[in-house]
Amino acid sequence: MISITEWQKIGVGITGFGIFFILFGILLYFDSVLLAFGNLLFLSGLSFIIGLRRTFSFFFQRHKLKGTGFFLGGVVIVLLRWPLLGMLLETYGFFSLFKGFFPTAFGFLGSASDIPFLSALFRRLQGTSSMV
Repeated sequence: MISITEWQKIGVGITGFGIFFILFGILLYFDSVLLAFGNLLFLSGLSFIIGLRRTFSFFFQRHKLKGTGFFLGGVVIVLLRWPLLGMLLETYGFFSLFKGFFPTAFGFLGSASDIPFLSALFRRLQGTSSMV
């Protein structure tokens, strides 16, 4: 059984708020203050969840340096109040950094069809795709 520390619980909350502020900043036509605040909360929450050393080693692995450069460069550009360009760079960097995680996440979503609400949703989505 995996034990979750109090710091990790706080990190999940901080990361959640960071994602909320990023999405809210996008909804408000790329508000640079909300996006910058969301980015800082997301990165600090990630550090709380997995620790500073593991966060640093994740971002600065040799094969992930390109994605890290784009992601952190986007964060800096958002902080310099160029939100649209910064978010484009961050998005590319995010997908480059986490491309190895997406198959795992999609596999989990596929196996989550045992959950009553999700299974009904998946059945409905499968029924709507017709080739008329």
